[in-house]
Amino acid sequence: MPAKEEIKVMLARKNLSMRKLIAIINEHYNRKDTVQNLSNKLNRDSIKYKEVEEIADLLGYKIEFKPKD
Repeated sequence: MPAKEEIKVMLARKNLSMRKLIAIINEHYNRKDTVQNLSNKLNRDSIKYKEVEEIADLLGYKIEFKPKD
């Protein structure tokens, strides 16, 4: 599943909006990101792995790689 869809699922499970996610990111990492910036990265599929990791961590998830069966 693309990062955009994974993040949407995590946000839905936590009942959070992108705006709230950006507020959490900015507060935790002392940044000035915008919803538009994150949305553009997700739509272009140009978000960095580290950013996805940070988002997952802030939302209480971890990224795990498993071998294929």
